[in-house]
Amino acid sequence: MTKKIVFIVPPKVHLLDLNGPIHAFYEANEYGASFDLQFASIFEENNSVTSSAGLALTNMVSFEEITLSETDYVFIPGISFSTLSDISFLSKCKGFFEWLRIQNSKNVKICSVCTGLFLLAEADILNGKKCTTHWNRIEDFNERYPNIKVERNKMFVANENIYSSAGVTAGIDLSLHIIDKELGAKFAVDVAKEMVVYFRRGESDDQVNPYLQYRNHMENRIHDAQTYILKNLEKSIVQEDIAEAVGMSGRNLSRLFKKTTGVSIGFYREKLRVERASQMLKESNKMQTIANACGLNSTNQLRTLLKKHNKFS
Repeated sequence: MTKKIVFIVPPKVHLLDLNGPIHAFYEANEYGASFDLQFASIFEENNSVTSSAGLALTNMVSFEEITLSETDYVFIPGISFSTLSDISFLSKCKGFFEWLRIQNSKNVKICSVCTGLFLLAEADILNGKKCTTHWNRIEDFNERYPNIKVERNKMFVANENIYSSAGVTAGIDLSLHIIDKELGAKFAVDVAKEMVVYFRRGESDDQVNPYLQYRNHMENRIHDAQTYILKNLEKSIVQEDIAEAVGMSGRNLSRLFKKTTGVSIGFYREKLRVERASQMLKESNKMQTIANACGLNSTNQLRTLLKKHNKFS
């Protein structure tokens, strides 16, 4: 059955928040899905807007022309924060907010990307619902809407008919989650591969990917050590191998690594193994294949590691 995916296009929209999910559903259709993609202005009288980057978008219909059912989805992307703080803009959105409340009452699935969550809050449809937004805007959201529960450090949150994501590429993760829900994991993985999204993240994954985590520092030797660990994750290397690769003694490496990143080499390597294993599980790889790719001696060792990090039941 064809399902409508409606993309609301507000002024000062963040392009990747909008285009990322659009492209995910476009690729799904290329693989044989039947999503009906529609694009609507947030204002009744204006079907042309300018994005936050300056690119003009046009040929949209008004939201008032769109009729939806509980099987359909609405995506509301993030916009510039200065626009969200503009009282005049929010006043002009009253008609849209009322339309959104009607869709919510019909149990239409309403999805926000990044600061799009602020528009859901303004429409008063988040009461009692868990949600998330970009990590850098959570404090602003809490200050403006103190009675709404925001989940920290989540890629996306699905709560009944409300889906919210952290922003930017997290909108793609949410879209792939929906494709998975509608068409199955194999289909979603194929779409992810087509988009060259190698590591499809889930609802329980952190906003900060372990491959990027603990690298917000200026110590080149530790960056080199982290890169060496990642590139050799499938090998049974020891600390002395890493130290030799970056031209340090094992003792000095251990001390500097902990001082720079805040975690031990062993813990860091373990986090990388868990991330790789989790993603390979989603792609239906065999346990022995995953264990080998993570440099583990057995599938029992892999299961123990995943259970420790609540990634395996």
